[in-house]
Amino acid sequence: MSVINEGREREGSLKTEIKLYYDLHLPEPQPAPLLIALHGYGASKRQIMREARQMAPANFAIAALQGFHQHLREPKEPGGPLRSGFGWLTNYRPEESVTLHHKALVDLSDALVSEGVVDPKRVFLLGFSQSCGLNYRFVFTHPDLLHGIIGICGGMPGDWEASEVYKPTEASVFHLAGTRDEFYPPERVADYAERLRLRAGHVVAKSYDAGHEIVPTMRQDVHEWLEIQANG
Repeated sequence: MSVINEGREREGSLKTEIKLYYDLHLPEPQPAPLLIALHGYGASKRQIMREARQMAPANFAIAALQGFHQHLREPKEPGGPLRSGFGWLTNYRPEESVTLHHKALVDLSDALVSEGVVDPKRVFLLGFSQSCGLNYRFVFTHPDLLHGIIGICGGMPGDWEASEVYKPTEASVFHLAGTRDEFYPPERVADYAERLRLRAGHVVAKSYDAGHEIVPTMRQDVHEWLEIQANG
């Protein structure tokens, strides 16, 4: 005769700390305008730093932050080694990832400002793909921290109209989309500018002959937009 222990089960949680990694490019003179650049799903800080260096004006500091959800990616060639990829959000308790994303941006900006290397009044945020919608959540939750935000080939928060968390901001918004983007096609992003203007006074939205990617014309337009915003 077997006996089953009919004890109770419960779910618990522990608070702990993790390290977040970023690459930093510092120009002269300082304090400099700052561009915080966030990669898309499966990429890394090195990849987005390469892109940001091609977009930011020469006098900009650049901080390329790496996502905190690590996973393995298929090798570039058959039989090759697995590669590490990084992301910002998962389906499991996504609100916790949003909180971590917000804290990472605030802490990174505060640290660089306290070092005296960046100008707190000229902080910009750039996101590609998955990080785009998260960045929009950030700027409209913390409306006084950024001077401008750039979203490339990404989405908007799913609770944009319904949430009471988001506040109006004076930060300028530049949204870039690809006409051949399979994840964010034209019909999906057609009303983004109108929706963003519900809480932002200065919004520019442009479409490009591109897929889900960053193309040279995007880089040039971001460069010019950042120059205008930083000097204006």
